Amino acid sequence: MRVICAIARQVLRDAVRNRVVHAAMLLALGLAVAAPIAGRLTPGQDVKVVKDLGLAACNLCGLFVVVFLGIRLVAREVEQRTVDTLLSKPIRRYEFVLGQYCGLAATLALALTVMTVALYVVLGAAAWWRGVPPFAPVAPVPVADPALLKAVLLIFVQLAVVGAAAFCLSTFSSPVLAAVSTCGLYVAGHFGAELRNLDEVVDSRLVTSFAAGLSYVLPDLAAFDVKAAVVHGQPVTAGYMALTAASGAAYILAFLVPALAIFTRRDLL
Repeated sequence: MRVICAIARQVLRDAVRNRVVHAAMLLALGLAVAAPIAGRLTPGQDVKVVKDLGLAACNLCGLFVVVFLGIRLVAREVEQRTVDTLLSKPIRRYEFVLGQYCGLAATLALALTVMTVALYVVLGAAAWWRGVPPFAPVAPVPVADPALLKAVLLIFVQLAVVGAAAFCLSTFSSPVLAAVSTCGLYVAGHFGAELRNLDEVVDSRLVTSFAAGLSYVLPDLAAFDVKAAVVHGQPVTAGYMALTAASGAAYILAFLVPALAIFTRRDLL
C-alpha cells in the first residue's frame, strides 16, 4: 500500500506542475467567474445560470484533466524509460498501475476542489450583491446551496470512470487513439437511452441492434449527471447517491482489471 501511495503522490506532484493542467483550470475558472455576466442576461434566473455554468466548468475541467493525463501516464513512463527504473525496484506491476490511477484520481479531486471553492466564492459574491445571506433560501434554494456538493461528488465519480477507461485504453493503444476512444465513450455514455430507442428514427435493423447492444455495454454516464436537479432545487436522495457511486466503483473496477492484466503481460523492452 505504501508503494501505491508513493507512486500516486509522485503523479499528483507532476500533474500540479503541468502547464496544460494549469491552462485547463484557468479556463474553467474563467468560465465560472464569467457566469454572473451571463446570468444578468436572464433576469430572475441569474443564480441558476451561475450554478449551471459553474458545475459545467467543473465537469469540463475535470474531463480535460482525466483524458489528458489518463492517456499519457503509462505512455510517458514507457517512452522515457522511467518505468524500467521503477520496476527494477521491489515494485510489482499491479502496484505501478494502481499507483498511477490513484494519482490520476487525486489530481481530479484536487482540480474539482479548486473549482468548487471558486464556484462558492462566486455564489457568495452574488448573494452579497443581492443583499441576502449566502445560505438563506432564495426561490426556492439558497444561493450558495450545499446540495451543489452532491453534483460535484457525482461529477468526480463519473470522471473517475472516464479516467479509468482512458487509463485502460492507454495500456494497449496509442495516446491519440485512446483520446478519441475515451471522448467517444464519454459522449455515447450520455446517450444510452437514445441509442436504445434508435429504431424509432433508423430503419436499419443491424444499426439499431448494434446501438442497443452498445448502450448496455458502455457505462451509463447520464446517471451521474444531477446538475439540473440540484440547480432547480429538486431532491437527490442519499440512496440514489450511494447506488450511483457504487455503480461507478463497479465501472472503474471493470476498466482497471483488464488494464492490470494487459500491463502485467506487456513487453516493455
